[in-house]
Amino acid sequence: MRLSARVDYALRAAAELAAVADGAGTGRARPVTAEQIAKTQEIPPKFLESILLQLRRGGIVHAQRGPEGGYWLARPAADISLAEVIRVIDGPLAHVRGQRPEQLGYLGAARALQDVWIALRASEREILELVTVADVANGTLPARVNELAADPRAWS
Repeated sequence: MRLSARVDYALRAAAELAAVADGAGTGRARPVTAEQIAKTQEIPPKFLESILLQLRRGGIVHAQRGPEGGYWLARPAADISLAEVIRVIDGPLAHVRGQRPEQLGYLGAARALQDVWIALRASEREILELVTVADVANGTLPARVNELAADPRAWS
């Protein structure tokens, strides 16, 4: 699996916004400026601005201009999966040569590859939809993710 820098930065920005979210349950977090996020997460500021615009258009974050302005998550962090953020930034989770796996037509001995790509997408989706922005921000990943990450073979 290859994730773009845009996706990496978007996930880090979302986690940063989750970390400062209003814990009082009022539904509105303190706005955080793009400059603050860029500095804290070491993301190029201009690049981050375009990513935050995509996240706003995708319904992940809200924005407010002005001296009290900034960005905040549009919904509770526990309701935003990593898969959703990835889809907003880069589109569908798995493509082979720019096509969805179910649209591929393999022949002969390679026919089973289509099932491999579909299974791979299902596996990615299982993890990325299981983990939320809140899980990342709190450092409390689901047990299944911790179990997979604890396997030494996962690190090589």
